[in-house]
Amino acid sequence: MYHGFIKVAAITPEVRVADPVFNADEILKQIRLCEEQHVKIMVFPELALTAYTCGDLFLQSRLLEEAKEQLWRICEETQDNEALIFIGLPAEIRGKLYNAAAVLHRGELLGLIPKTFLPNYNEFYEQRHFAEGPGPVEIVDWGGEEVPFGANMLFSCDEVPHLTVAAEICEDLWAPVPPSTYHAIAGATIICNLSASDEMVGKDSYRRKLTATHSAACICGLIYATAGEGESTSDLVFGGQNLIAENGVYLAEAKKFAGGALITEIDVDRLTAERRRNSTWPAADNIDEEDGYLEIPFSLDMEETVLTRTFDPQPFVPDNAAERDSRCDEILNIQAYGLKKRLAHTHSTKAVVGISGGLDSTLALLVTARAFDLLGLPRDQITAVTMPGFGTTDRTYDNACTLIRCIGATFREISIRDAVTVHFKDIGQSLDKHDVTYENAQARERTQILMDVANQNGGLVVGTGDLSELALGWATYNGDHMSMYGVNGSVPKTLVRHLVRYYADVCEDEQLQKALLDVLDTPVSPELLPPEDGQISQKTEDLVGPYELHDYFLYYMLRAGFEPDKIYRLAKETFHASETESSDEGDGRYSSETILKWLKTFYRRFFSQQFKRSCLPDGPKVGSVAVSPRGDLRMPSDACADIWLKELENL
Repeated sequence: MYHGFIKVAAITPEVRVADPVFNADEILKQIRLCEEQHVKIMVFPELALTAYTCGDLFLQSRLLEEAKEQLWRICEETQDNEALIFIGLPAEIRGKLYNAAAVLHRGELLGLIPKTFLPNYNEFYEQRHFAEGPGPVEIVDWGGEEVPFGANMLFSCDEVPHLTVAAEICEDLWAPVPPSTYHAIAGATIICNLSASDEMVGKDSYRRKLTATHSAACICGLIYATAGEGESTSDLVFGGQNLIAENGVYLAEAKKFAGGALITEIDVDRLTAERRRNSTWPAADNIDEEDGYLEIPFSLDMEETVLTRTFDPQPFVPDNAAERDSRCDEILNIQAYGLKKRLAHTHSTKAVVGISGGLDSTLALLVTARAFDLLGLPRDQITAVTMPGFGTTDRTYDNACTLIRCIGATFREISIRDAVTVHFKDIGQSLDKHDVTYENAQARERTQILMDVANQNGGLVVGTGDLSELALGWATYNGDHMSMYGVNGSVPKTLVRHLVRYYADVCEDEQLQKALLDVLDTPVSPELLPPEDGQISQKTEDLVGPYELHDYFLYYMLRAGFEPDKIYRLAKETFHASETESSDEGDGRYSSETILKWLKTFYRRFFSQQFKRSCLPDGPKVGSVAVSPRGDLRMPSDACADIWLKELENL
């Protein structure tokens, strides 16, 4: 809970039709099981105390009185339970019967929330028994107790910032404008839906889409608890398809006909950050009784929530293979169409790409070839330049030559060794001094060559640097940092790898496929230092850290707005960290010490290297995280990183 994680449950208890005593026993049993797992919000189905399928028995006073008595019994037996508990029951108020949700906390009945929209079509006939509930909240007498009654209730927790809960009942969600839309605008970050949705062929898919879409539209967590086995099967079957979603993403889904509790954690901090980022999200309405909303406080004992939900170690890359292939093809098209437009606008029929035999330049060449195909231009009007230097190895050189030949681009080889040697002589730099000048001079010489070749050809220099390098500032200012159009600028390194892999999988040229696979197997390196025994001596991830970690840090810092200590906690959870495990083997397992080391590096470099991002060349945005100064990241180059680094130092 210290990081905004709230453990929640959507619960389908076993029920007997018109037997509130048995149903209360089962509800209490589930409450105790959830309490053992530290669940803080528990949601039961609508009319769970009686069962949904009582029909005209809802008009029987005996059933209504027993349901009320059993609710008071549940209140009494949950006095020591701090969870916010939502239970459906029929509630008679002022001579009218309502399909209501009772809200319990520490043995108290905090309120009764009536259903707003009553279905009266097909198999539903709720208007036969129930009255439509009011929105604004009033205080009513119910069983000798004064209880808030109305749809517009918000339950807020002072101990957990931004934790505000509201509820609606089944059909309310299916209405054109659900009440929960207004609840979310009023400040609710978690919506509870108490439902009794029967099964039909294909309805589970629609239900899944509906709940996910609504949670995204309201930027909220949605707990959907529905009726299951035990309901009458005279005409209908209920499957208990419980669902928990967060801003359009499913966190958990129950297996139908299984019953029991579906438990996970909703991150209210992330929901709040998303609302803060979204400029079209309205400011919360004034919340007071005059406006029809009543805010009711509840309290939680603070503790560190044990997380059961998982976090993808590669948040930029889909898990599902089919979805990943589709995403890769879409991204390649976004990159290619962006370049196509720039070439057409500048009346350029030629392009220049520097090819190193590494991942980024390989992807840039593949994208350029696709753009030329879209324009109907011959690929030999792409000039692919390989520029061997002091650190070039035979492996990367051979791969570069093979790639250029297989793509059908015009091959040019221009060594930088002599030019850089002369330049070192001019500035008084020793060839034996392998410092930053030694490295950056090579990168700038290559960029000069590409720009001049483009001028010779009347072409356009296509940039190769990726998002991960830009985030870390792992680029030579006015060297590989610069181009005329950067096609990879919003593609993180972990995704670059999958894009090249996808191209290798679908291409029919065996020689090209073999070269692409070897590029994928080659260590990431700028190759600016001399090889050792013919092998790459300078491995980027040894110097700045594993890209899988940095991409993870980048996503949760920029996209989710998480603080450093939260990212550190999640990284340890995600990468199965152990104090005895190796740190840099690229096997996805890192010690806490290693994660913290590279997280500090990430923050330090991210802030100090903003000046390179402030003058990026144009390039297409492909995902939800980008660092273009004209788009997603308006950040001053001289911003101070002290408060972020201080938090890391205090961990």
